[in-house]
Amino acid sequence: MKNLLLCFLFVFLTTQYVNAQDRITGKSYATRSEVLGQNGMVATSHPLATQIGLDILKKGGNAIDAAIAANAALGLMEPTGCGVGGDLFAIVWDGKTKKLYALNASGRSPQKLTLEYFEKRNMEKIPSHGPLPVSVPGAVDGWFELHKKFGSKPMTEILAPAIEYAEKGFPLTELIAWYMQRTIPFFESQNFPNIEDTYKTQNGGKLPNEGEIYKNPYLADTYRKIAEGGRDAFYKGEIAKIIGKFIKEQGGFLSAKDLAAHKSEWVEPVSVNYRGYDVWELPPNGQGIAALQMLQILEGYDFTNIEFGSTEHLHLFTEAKKLAFEDRAKYYADMDFFDVPVEQLLSDDYAANRRKLIGNRAGTYSAGEISAGETIYMTVADNEGTMVSLIQSNYRGMGSGMAPPKLGFMLQDRGELFSLKRGQANTYEPAKRPFHTIIPAFITKDGKPYVSFGVMGGDFQPMGHTQIVMNLIDFGMNLQEAGDAPRWDHTGGASPLGRTTEDTGTIRVESGIPYSTIRGLIDKGHNIGIARGIYGGYQAILWDDKNKVYHGASESRKDGQAAGY
Repeated sequence: MKNLLLCFLFVFLTTQYVNAQDRITGKSYATRSEVLGQNGMVATSHPLATQIGLDILKKGGNAIDAAIAANAALGLMEPTGCGVGGDLFAIVWDGKTKKLYALNASGRSPQKLTLEYFEKRNMEKIPSHGPLPVSVPGAVDGWFELHKKFGSKPMTEILAPAIEYAEKGFPLTELIAWYMQRTIPFFESQNFPNIEDTYKTQNGGKLPNEGEIYKNPYLADTYRKIAEGGRDAFYKGEIAKIIGKFIKEQGGFLSAKDLAAHKSEWVEPVSVNYRGYDVWELPPNGQGIAALQMLQILEGYDFTNIEFGSTEHLHLFTEAKKLAFEDRAKYYADMDFFDVPVEQLLSDDYAANRRKLIGNRAGTYSAGEISAGETIYMTVADNEGTMVSLIQSNYRGMGSGMAPPKLGFMLQDRGELFSLKRGQANTYEPAKRPFHTIIPAFITKDGKPYVSFGVMGGDFQPMGHTQIVMNLIDFGMNLQEAGDAPRWDHTGGASPLGRTTEDTGTIRVESGIPYSTIRGLIDKGHNIGIARGIYGGYQAILWDDKNKVYHGASESRKDGQAAGY
């Protein structure tokens, strides 16, 4: 009966006009043309942040300077997805050395919080909110690591635009206003401290709506201290002491010593070759290699005769996802604590063996045997050929609900993503980085930069990355079309948090997927569902090496903008 009702719903949805703009050129689902520019390009999820990044480039800053400036602005303008209370990952193509670099700026768990603490309280999972899931925020250290290696302008100049907007205010965009009007009341209902003072008192005692002015003078002050005092102002100064004292008062364990001990890590990015294109991700503790595993499996199928959005397309994609995510649940974790077999997981032989398990109907799988919620994504490119792919998040939208007094931001709740089951790769340990969902991506071709891109959205991100790569390479879409094309995801299966596979899960599709595909998937034994707001937010920059032109794209699911010059 459930599937029958969904069928009727999809018949209705997919017989309506999915797109009403009647574009003269391009795919019918594209919302706009690609943005083109020769000197630089910025694509973020907020138009004002994009303009800040573009201004930095025009004033002689490079891609790293612009990326940090835009990310700081997003922490103010899009607090429902990111901020200095969260973590950061980045992939950088350096135009000077012609090489890729990868930064893992994720924070670790409190040193004094142990697995036994949870076991004595019979807790089966770490809470989603409150002081216990708070891990060290790594974003600020990530900014300074990127700046130390590649930056050119002083941090006082880089953070100045965000500070000015925080003090003078800016109009809230449609989507962020919608999220804040639903998120802030939830935190208030939980009686978390400092929520009203941080988000409402500075704005006349209420939350602004779309188009109304929002200010955050506390965050302006925090940014100013960071700009003038460097990363130590955050991790070893007054800010760290305020955070440590506050979390202790709330019954948590994150301390000023945990912040003082934090450091980011430059890592070697990993890749697979997909039909002549090298697709790059970061190794765990993130989930980026799940996208690479999916691509390795899918490369074994000829998509020249498989139509985009068809039953066969979604079926093969979903089964590849299930296989990769079983391995994700078993093997992905902080590599300082667990020997993740990255090379074997990405090998051709392993992919071929896993591919053999895929049949003509929806299946359930287990991990292979190996021997041995809201985020922001942004990308920037400059006139020296440097391109940065950067993702930053608090997790579960705004984070833990823990807003330290008068600092203007909320701390992340990434610690929720540990497993509390003993003996697993991602089992909780002190000073360990949790399994991470946020992942930036990059594509090179013949040793040259091609596309810097990312797609927000928790577990959806490896699926989103794989869809974008296939849209560009298998289905010949341009950069904007690749992001605007209708999406789908799959829920269910095993999880790094300890959940095991119980059934074939559910494929959730956007309304642009035709009913004929839905019907075909049901015939193959798949369960079908719908959801909103789970398909991420895509930004991308493509380098056309022949014409020496950047192409930029920002999809319509968010408030974002791509702009170049």
